[in-house]
Amino acid sequence: MNIENIAMPLKRFLLVEQCPASWKSLDLYLIRDETVAFYAGQSYLAFARVWEHLINGFKGHSIVGRFVWCNWPRSMSFTIELLSSQSERFGVVGNELNASERLLIRHWSPCFNLSQNNRPTPLPNSYFPPNAPFRRRQSLRMLIHEAERAVKADDTKLWLENME
Repeated sequence: MNIENIAMPLKRFLLVEQCPASWKSLDLYLIRDETVAFYAGQSYLAFARVWEHLINGFKGHSIVGRFVWCNWPRSMSFTIELLSSQSERFGVVGNELNASERLLIRHWSPCFNLSQNNRPTPLPNSYFPPNAPFRRRQSLRMLIHEAERAVKADDTKLWLENME
C-alpha cells in the first residue's frame, strides 16, 4: 500500500527509526511550521533525506538541519511532510520528480531554498538563524529522548481530554 502524503510533527518523526514500507514511494519533502516553509527537496527516499539533513545539521553540513537544532526545542513542533511526485497534486507537471519539486518550491517559497526560488520567504524574526549557536549542545540520542517525552506528554494530555 503506497500513500501519497504523510505529515507529522518533528518530535514524532524523530521516533520513527526505520522507513515504513508504505512511505518508500514518497520522494518529496517539506520542512515547515504552521505558516512558513523552511525547505523543500526531493530524494528517491524522502524519509532518509530528511534524516540526513537532521544528522548533518550537527556537523554544519545542512543549513536546514542546523536551523532545526538552533531552534530546539521549539522546532519539535515543525511539520515534516513527505509527499509523492506521483500524486494527483503533481499531475499538472506530468508527475516528473524535478518538476514536482519546482512546483512545491514555487508554491511555498521556502526560506532556505535559494535555487529555483525567485523570492525565498524571509526567515521570521521569531526564529534563530542557522548560524546562531546551538541552544542545547546535546547528542542526537538525547534530543530524541526529549522528543519522546514530549510525544508521551501530548498523548497523555489527549487521552485525558478524551476521558472528560
